Amino acid sequence: MAHPARIPLWLKVAYTLFMCVMVPTYWHAYGPLNFLWLCDATAFVALLAIWLESALLASMGALAMTISQTLWTIDLLTRLFHVPLASLGPTNYMFDPGIPVFVRLVSLFHVWMPAMLLWMVWRLGYDRRACAVQSVVTMLILEMSFLFTYRPPASPQHPGGVNINWVFGFGYQSPQKWMHPVLFVTLHMLFYPLCIYLPTHLVFRKLFGQSRQLSEAEAAEALAAQTVTDSGSSAL
Repeated sequence: MAHPARIPLWLKVAYTLFMCVMVPTYWHAYGPLNFLWLCDATAFVALLAIWLESALLASMGALAMTISQTLWTIDLLTRLFHVPLASLGPTNYMFDPGIPVFVRLVSLFHVWMPAMLLWMVWRLGYDRRACAVQSVVTMLILEMSFLFTYRPPASPQHPGGVNINWVFGFGYQSPQKWMHPVLFVTLHMLFYPLCIYLPTHLVFRKLFGQSRQLSEAEAAEALAAQTVTDSGSSAL
């Protein structure tokens, strides 16, 4: 018997429609290299997760987005409400009048997507393989960002695709000069698994340890109900 759907159809359709808006909007505004940003790449992972109802893909997305996009949201609120804190920098573009308002509104998915992914993990269960798989995927994306995107600052020839995932330093004005670029990106590649994914993984194991059991119980209950129905039909 097929497992009963755990992600409602309306959410699948709504998120798919969002992606149909986000992809061409970002492509036109920033160019195709922009999709190497980890948050944008995760948006595609979430699309697969939501339709396949994959616990592994949802868990990978939640690992990738929860901490980083919470910081993004804090940075946005800090700038929006003029809180006397130093801006972390990733939301500077949200206040750039040179970027169309609609494009910036689309970028608000950074705020709500972590909550959606966490809800999906609660529904589908946390897959403990996610930490290792997401670490490998992140390293590959960071390596591609280092090899194929442009060093800051942006130029008229390369207005987009500059310093994707900050592999050349923090910010867009100039590359870092503290260490060799290869050493910097190598440390960058180790930072995500060790400082973001592993701690989040340990928390998720505690928070969502029972989610998969609950999902299996739902499946067993549905199977039992179907068995009773089939038995009744046979008796008739």
